[in-house]
Amino acid sequence: MLKRALISVFNKDGVLDLARFLVSMKVEILSTGGTYKYLKDNNINVTEISEVTGFEEILDGRVKTLHPVIHGGILAIRDKKEHMDTIERKDIKPIDMVVVNLYPFFDKVKEDLSFEEKVEFIDIGGPTMIRAAAKNFKDVIVLTDTSDYSDITRQIEDNGEVDFNTRKKLAGKVFNLMSAYDAAISNFLLEDEYPEYLTLSYRKCQSLRYGENPHQSAAYYTSTVEKGAMRDFEQLNGKELSYNNIKDMDVAWKVANEFDEPACCAVKHNTPCGVALGEDIYGAYLKTYECDTTSIFGGIVALNRRVDKKTAEELVKIFLEIVIAPDFDKDALEVLTAKKNLRVIRCAVKPEGKTELSKVDGGILIQSADDKLITELKVVTTAKPTEKELQDLLFGMKVCKYVKSNAIVVVKDGMAKGIGGGQVNRIWAASEALQRAGDGVVLASDAFFPFEDVVQEAAKYGIKAIIQPGGSIGDEQSIQECNKEGIAMVFTGMRHFKH
Repeated sequence: MLKRALISVFNKDGVLDLARFLVSMKVEILSTGGTYKYLKDNNINVTEISEVTGFEEILDGRVKTLHPVIHGGILAIRDKKEHMDTIERKDIKPIDMVVVNLYPFFDKVKEDLSFEEKVEFIDIGGPTMIRAAAKNFKDVIVLTDTSDYSDITRQIEDNGEVDFNTRKKLAGKVFNLMSAYDAAISNFLLEDEYPEYLTLSYRKCQSLRYGENPHQSAAYYTSTVEKGAMRDFEQLNGKELSYNNIKDMDVAWKVANEFDEPACCAVKHNTPCGVALGEDIYGAYLKTYECDTTSIFGGIVALNRRVDKKTAEELVKIFLEIVIAPDFDKDALEVLTAKKNLRVIRCAVKPEGKTELSKVDGGILIQSADDKLITELKVVTTAKPTEKELQDLLFGMKVCKYVKSNAIVVVKDGMAKGIGGGQVNRIWAASEALQRAGDGVVLASDAFFPFEDVVQEAAKYGIKAIIQPGGSIGDEQSIQECNKEGIAMVFTGMRHFKH
């Protein structure tokens, strides 16, 4: 029989309705500080915690519920005579429901606050109470999620009690919440890229219809403490995003934002199929489309400038899954949203992830993000690239970072005209990229050339300059082949494998 409930919440959504219901059930309500005042001001009959403990709140509210009278009332096992005799002897009354949500550390840690201010949003009393209630869930109902209030009141109305499985689930939610909450605090305080224990703090954003394939289930989680483009976007039109949509959108947005100039990237199956720069975003899109007019169909297009009506009218000429940009002119949005299923995404946040994770069976690999491009540019051949060729070489290397290894990108006039990747050897990737490009001028590779075969293949297609990391024992062979063919070769000292 529910007799006493303790309510102490930061987020007060729905708490008045819950409190009124409890009062109607003749339940005594205990409360603290701001929650006590809020309930009292709304004519809820409530008892302040200090009246129960006989000890006033101290240390700016840091100590108010940390008291044996409270935790004895929560932790006493009701069908254990020794426990009940003890709390009766100590004049402690059982607490049958604990309604607590925590200080919003997840939100405050991302705000422009001082270190000391952020520390004050680390909740101590709340986690202690809900952990205690969750441990004793058979006897104590614990509510941390406002969405559970109505279900619990309905169950009590219908059955006079809350069943074991529901109590167990609510307790599980406590420890699920606390693992994320503690992980966020740990990461904030440690500031260690590779701590002893890898603790992640993510919250479910949405359930997905399926994963990469229809027989795979999936959900999308976003970080509770980090900012990020794929966390802070706004969908303006179209169907719900899928697992593959989100992965592809991430790559497309990262590529487009590699450049300060107006840039556009088209992605298909998690790989860039067209990337180009332009004098304006309209020109950048047209050049991107021309990179590969076949693969772009049904793809994702990311643009790093505001989209105008003229560009929108070009975008809707073919079937696209997603268009993502920092913003859209009103008339451009009208054009795009006329396509009912086209997902239109506004994203004002540039990519800023610092780490990358990869799940393997029984483990997780973690590494720093590939956010650099070169160590030092070094021309190693007799022929030197022109200034325009050098610009295209660096453009190609930026695209290489997002193409599966072995990655080869053939460029002309700020266009990735041929992209080859995901092959098990470099010559296949090179042949694929060169054939697609047709009239490419420069070639970029994500890794060194162990043999002269790629240079020989490039020479057949009239390539004028090559950029690659260097560092192979076969470097001299490639350099000599370039000198023989009159091709300029530039080393960067940095590879960009993407497996």
